Amino acid sequence: MVFSSHIFLFYFLPLTLLVYYLLPFSWRGLHLRNSFLTIASYVFYGWNEPWFVVLMFVSTLLDFAAGKMISMKGASQRLKNSALLMSCIGNLGMLAFFKYYMFAAGGINRIAEILGAGSGLVPVLSITLPAGISFYTFQTLSYTIDVWRGNVEPVKNMSSFSCFVALFPQLIAGPIVRYVDIAAQLEKREHRYETFVSGVTIFILGFAKKILLANSAGNIADAVFEAASPTMATAWWGIIAYHFQIYFDFCGYSDMAVGLGRMFGFEFVKNFNSPYHSINITDFWKRWHISLSTWIRDYLYIPLGGNRRGTSRTYLNLFIAMFLCGVWHGANLTFIVWGLFQAFFLIVERIMGKRSLYSRLPGFASVIITNIIVMFGWVLFRSPDLGSALQYWGAMVGFSSPDSASLILENRLFDLNYIIAVFTCAVFVWQPVQAYLWVKELSPVKYALAGAVFIIAVAAMFTQSFNPFLYFQF
Repeated sequence: MVFSSHIFLFYFLPLTLLVYYLLPFSWRGLHLRNSFLTIASYVFYGWNEPWFVVLMFVSTLLDFAAGKMISMKGASQRLKNSALLMSCIGNLGMLAFFKYYMFAAGGINRIAEILGAGSGLVPVLSITLPAGISFYTFQTLSYTIDVWRGNVEPVKNMSSFSCFVALFPQLIAGPIVRYVDIAAQLEKREHRYETFVSGVTIFILGFAKKILLANSAGNIADAVFEAASPTMATAWWGIIAYHFQIYFDFCGYSDMAVGLGRMFGFEFVKNFNSPYHSINITDFWKRWHISLSTWIRDYLYIPLGGNRRGTSRTYLNLFIAMFLCGVWHGANLTFIVWGLFQAFFLIVERIMGKRSLYSRLPGFASVIITNIIVMFGWVLFRSPDLGSALQYWGAMVGFSSPDSASLILENRLFDLNYIIAVFTCAVFVWQPVQAYLWVKELSPVKYALAGAVFIIAVAAMFTQSFNPFLYFQF
């Protein structure tokens, strides 16, 4: 089930809210509400593939048990370390099997064939990737690590922990919510009219970003990336469109998640902070997918030594962190190279410091250069393989041989309607409507605007084909 569907908007969400607010508001009632949210989240998650719920429940039990073992009175350090190891192997092993087995099997079989060991050395299985597995495994794993470090008290009951893991607003595509950030809210949270209304408004703004902006830009990007040999102008038009699509798609989902969280009394972390206003790639990673970048920083980069063990080790740690960031995004060489692409610029910026090109340019020029670098990276993100990415890069710098079909596509995509769509995206990127700020002072005029935007977005949704959020694949 996806947020941008009529089943969710007109059946699941209203019914879930109705039952939730009919339950008692006492302390015991809150735990009853948590249990209800867990059940509702299981329905949401298992709507199309019920067995996904079993997998998530196994992950929940694993980390709940690991947390209990670590926090046992008189537990030895060896037992605590064993519990942490159990959590790491269980979570990462599950993620590796479902997300990377096919990729690894294909690579091993190709190498074996080259070496003359025959084909089919490793069996190729038909594996369906469970939606959101990368997100909830990181969430549960961070809980066990934090308990092991002593940064958070272990959860007291299974109902609260199950709710933390399964909570449907952020289950499929984040933000990655850590237990330490939500623990107090699971035990006590306020339900105020103002918070609920602001949540509805943030949800509507995120819904509009997805339906009206991301999907419109996506129509252009899809057409260009499917072209055999786009012209230079068309290639740039396509990657600019994808640049906007991935931002409004993912930012829209995050806004919807935050809005839904507020409807149920939760406050989630902010996941985006105008990333396309960044003045360099280091700044970009402080603004883009904040919950992932901070997770990698706190649970990978800093434990590796961060920048505390000398210059060379700092560069190696950055390399490892961004390599694994690329791997996290998908089992494809394009994602791995994308991660290394990001690492290269992060390391170069750290080497150059105040001598960097950015420091000698006006702020706006730095923003443009940063966006161009990000767009070259997005080519890897969008392309099905490295060969296609290299071909697309070639088209962007003029090394392509467009055929008549490419010229026809260029004329079609520079239609006034598409120009208006991209221009509208650009306006909302450079002059963003910050949902969090916009809802601080709601008024009848803002209610009317939000209602009108919702009606327009719903009408557009019914005219579009099924178009899931891009980050669902991760």
